[in-house]
Parts: sequence; C-alpha cells; structure tokens
Amino acid sequence: MSDKNAAEALRGTLDLLILKTLSIEPMHGWGVTQRIRELSRGILDVNQGSLYPALQRLEGKGLVVSEWTRTENNRRAKYYRLTDTGRAEIAPEERSWKRHVEGVSFVLEGV
Repeated sequence: MSDKNAAEALRGTLDLLILKTLSIEPMHGWGVTQRIRELSRGILDVNQGSLYPALQRLEGKGLVVSEWTRTENNRRAKYYRLTDTGRAEIAPEERSWKRHVEGVSFVLEGV
C-alpha cells in the first residue's frame, strides 16, 4: 500500500469512528476522543492533531455541523452533530471498512 493509500485508509477509519461516535449524541472534540477511547476499551487513542482536521474535513463534506455552546462546566466548546447526510453515510462506510478488514485478514491468514 502506498503512503498515500495508507493515509487515506487511516483518514477513512478516523472519519468512520467520528461519525459512529457522533451517532450516539452531539459532543465536543474532547468528548469524541474520550468516547472513542471508552468504546474501544482503551485500545484507540485519537490525538487532537488528527481529530480536529478530521472534524473540519467532515464538516466541509456536510456530514457534521458545529456550533459553539456551553459545556456542563460552563465552558465554551464547539459541539459537533451529524447531519442527515452524515447519518446516512455511516452504514455504507461501515460496510466498506469491514470489507477492507476482511481482505487484510485473508492475506494475513493466508501467508
């Protein structure tokens, strides 16, 4: 896999994780990273340097929207939520990702 294809696969995986996480409820960036860590049982740790460009990319595609609001601690934070388009994108992206993983598994098991 070329560096470009590997980077695209990683971006696609992060995008899917974010969309799936936001399908639970709208949340701010830190909440997204915490929820991904929690749901992955501590295996996945998304750094802020990857998260915010991904959120901006998803917003640019019209899959999420954001708005500034107050947190439970009365701090200003940008909250992200799925658009209808973003919600519809989850299932096909999830199928594509599972197919990709299946292909990689076949190769790993066959060698």
